Amino acid sequence: MSLVFVVDQQRRPLNPVHQGRARYLLTAGHAAVLRRCPFTLILREVKPEASVTPLQLKIDPGSKTTGLAVVNDTTSAVVWAAEITHRGSQVKANLDQRRACRRSRRHRHTRYRARRLANRQRPEGWLPPSLESRLANVLTWVQRLCRWCPVGAISLELVKFDTALLQNAQIRSVEYQRGELAGFEIREYLLEKFHHQCAYCGKADTPFEIDHIVPKSRGGSNRVGNLALSCHDCNQAKGNRTADEWGHPEVQAQAKTPLKDAAAVNATRWTIYERLKRTGLPIEIGTGGRTKFNRVERHIPKTHWLDAANVGASTPLLLQWDNIVPLLIGAQGWQRRQMRLVDKYGFPRAKAKGASRAFGFKTGDIVKAIVPSGKPYGTHMGRVAIKASGNFTITTRERAISNVPYRYCTLLHRCDGYSYQKGERTVLPTSH
Repeated sequence: MSLVFVVDQQRRPLNPVHQGRARYLLTAGHAAVLRRCPFTLILREVKPEASVTPLQLKIDPGSKTTGLAVVNDTTSAVVWAAEITHRGSQVKANLDQRRACRRSRRHRHTRYRARRLANRQRPEGWLPPSLESRLANVLTWVQRLCRWCPVGAISLELVKFDTALLQNAQIRSVEYQRGELAGFEIREYLLEKFHHQCAYCGKADTPFEIDHIVPKSRGGSNRVGNLALSCHDCNQAKGNRTADEWGHPEVQAQAKTPLKDAAAVNATRWTIYERLKRTGLPIEIGTGGRTKFNRVERHIPKTHWLDAANVGASTPLLLQWDNIVPLLIGAQGWQRRQMRLVDKYGFPRAKAKGASRAFGFKTGDIVKAIVPSGKPYGTHMGRVAIKASGNFTITTRERAISNVPYRYCTLLHRCDGYSYQKGERTVLPTSH
């Protein structure tokens, strides 16, 4: 099972301990809870200096989910594991919404912020905010784990996806240079691909339009694999739906797999390596092929955190990974930066954003409320939404409890931009 992190009175990381040992330290008053997610203890008493075993932090970076695993090379055991779910797609959607709002105000000649794109220069190493969000998540948790456990080295999977091979498994030699439209223009290519007929109704001898199989508003791109030949009537009737949602799965099947995730990993692979070097810790590099080899050789199932545990050549031959309960970490952001919400036309629809704190609490904090009487009677634990009136709303796993007075709330965990859940316990497979 996952061990518990321990730090001394000076908050220096010590060897992680078993959950039973942690329970004894708390019951005997030798330690107090420093953090609940991940569960970390701080000692109350000065302990004699003991040897601290350096641990290996292993990282399997991904576009949507990144796996983390802390491995003790001395005992060949996984000490702690987690999976970070990124919010890069949400960042992109928020930026698109903000851009659309600003553009609509400019076109209506209402009050707007002037364009600042022309007088700005991107610094060297600039990445889009959606990719910076992914990097920030990984780097934040590397820094946190270095504070709570004795990390002595880092293993990083430095994978590179062959996007051309993902589209065509038979691609060879010079075909890499020709591309998909060799000898064609886009419109001529689509005419040949769909035999001069509408991809949806089969109509011929009519003016054709280029349709996005997955609409751009739904995350589709301008890649030729996402384009189809359509008549005007079908293009208008399809609207904002995908080809599959509109009842044409055969056209959807022709659309090639989106390469956003592979492109995101390729674009950030060296940046994350350079930023991890700033920690001063030795970094071991592993390939995706080596990770898969280690996992298959040890008969380990595939999950994000188990992939992380198998990164690099330093992976122990007899890796002990069973009965680990990974921590599922979801990136949520700190709070909304927009000062005032607007409707789809760009007009304000709510009051201006108020204070982010009230009575010592902040929206997103995990609290425990013991209400002795009244409508919200009972014990409730969950995330709190503050109100200036002092009557908070607590969202538990089952439901939302409103009008909970702040004086009955006890802070358990400060909002840090992430949500936490326990994953499923891993067990050894019954047979190989």
